Parts: sequence; structure tokens; C-alpha cells
Amino acid sequence: MAYQKINAHIRPLGDSALVIQLGDGISLAIHEKVKNISNLLEKEPFTGLIESVPSYNSLTIYYNPVAVFLSNTDKASASPYKKVSAIILSLLDQLETSETSEQRLITLPVVYGGEFGPDLEYVASYHGLSVEDVIEIHSSNEYLVYMIGFAPGFPFMGGMDERIATPRKDSPRLAITPGSVGIAGKQTGIYPLETPGGWQIIGRTPLDLFLPELSPPTLLQAGDRIRYVPITLEEYAVYKEMKQ
Repeated sequence: MAYQKINAHIRPLGDSALVIQLGDGISLAIHEKVKNISNLLEKEPFTGLIESVPSYNSLTIYYNPVAVFLSNTDKASASPYKKVSAIILSLLDQLETSETSEQRLITLPVVYGGEFGPDLEYVASYHGLSVEDVIEIHSSNEYLVYMIGFAPGFPFMGGMDERIATPRKDSPRLAITPGSVGIAGKQTGIYPLETPGGWQIIGRTPLDLFLPELSPPTLLQAGDRIRYVPITLEEYAVYKEMKQ
């Protein structure tokens, strides 16, 4: 289903979800539309809505088809998918007048290089830069968390300076230490848990990103703005001690 006004496409994802595609690639303008639709759903949830999950350029909406069906006064003419699609189309009409939500600015301390950033020297040599140049470039940019995924609390961030954008490793590591800060193409992100991974690891933060005892259970949320702040090993140890 196409919505020509803002070049949106709606398609089913199984029998209890649909996807709204608003464009391709990493674009702040497209992602703001994604977030605005998600915000509108949060303010005015329809009967049967379970959750909406934003990504770089699309929004997936999960719903209870039984609840949607029972809430429909004209049960003979509309499937749950068509009913939810009609709701989404009405939200798309509101996009031009909706307000962009306020974004949090969060600073994240990071130790760069050494055993905490085993790929920092590779990233520097790949671009013909010094290690100090890579740290300066990476920590001087502001990044936007476009989505949380892959692992609980893993932030996919855009805004990477192309001077240090580096492809994933040819052979992923089997285990990445939690808190590791990585680069993959024009993205940067942080591993919240020990998992396999192929991103170029350039540093590590002492902060926990997955907090299952809290609600929400992740330190970062889609829409947050992030700045990395270089710290020393001694400062890293202090952060770790403060958590205990």
C-alpha cells in the first residue's frame, strides 16, 4: 500500500504486524518522520496496539489481531491489517503538523585503544590517519541513536564522519566484551553484552547499556543524541568502582 504524499509504503509482516517504509539509507529527515509516527502512536494508541519499533527508515507496528478485529464496528468489511493500515494512513496525514519530540543529549566516557580498542590502529592505518586523529574525529561528532537492536540495548548510531568510516571485519570475533565501542561503515555502536561481532572495536565505555532491573531496561533510547568523551584507564577504573 503506497502513500504518495510523503512517499511511504505499508506492507504486512505476518498476521500481527506491519511495516511502514519511509525511505532508504541513513537520513535524519526520514528518521524524524519515523519518530513522529511512533510519537503519535504513543500519544493515541489504538485498541490492540502492542508496540512500535523504529529503525533507520521504517517503523514496525505489532498488534493483537483479535483485539483489533473486535474493536472494528464493521467486522464484515475490514481485516485487522486493513483496519490498522487505515489508522496509520490517518497518522501520516498528521505528520506535517506534528511536533518533533525533545531529544536527550547523553555523554558516554570511553577509553580508546590498547586492549580496550584492539582495532583502533587498524582504523587509523586504513585511512592514513594517526590514532590521535581517529580519537579526535570520533569523539568530536554528535551521534543520533536511530534504533536499538541486534542485542538488548545495542544502539545503532548515525552521524559517523566519513574520514573514519570503516568496513566490518572480514571474520567476526566470537566474543566481544560488553561496553566495547565499534565502527561499521558509517555507523558507530556499543556492545551491551558479550556476543559475537564484526565491528571494528576502538574503545570501551565503563557504563552498562542493558539494565534489566529498570524500566525501560536500556540506557539509551532511539532518538537520543550521543557524545563520546575520552577518559583515561584510571578514570575507567573509578567508574567501575562507583558501580559497585
